Amino acid sequence: MIVYPLWHVGHQNEAGEDGSTVHVDQDGVFCDELDGDDLKLLGIYSSLERVEERLRQARLLPGFRDEPDCFYYDPYELDEDEWTTGFVRVMPGE
Repeated sequence: MIVYPLWHVGHQNEAGEDGSTVHVDQDGVFCDELDGDDLKLLGIYSSLERVEERLRQARLLPGFRDEPDCFYYDPYELDEDEWTTGFVRVMPGE
């Protein structure tokens, strides 16, 4: 079964060349939580139609309506492992 997590990024980063806030880049919605961006999971939906309905509703709400293009979703296969290789922590400045 395919599911669709729907996210919103409240941007406060200073990632632009002049210290401005970056909302979208060549890869899509930009997010840097270490630089102040606030990532919110709105829900996990069973169809694109339900994602679109939730998007319509959320874009009317305070905060979300200020950044209506900062939502994103990707399809995921339910019960499939996504992160299979572990990780390494890199401290700031290293």
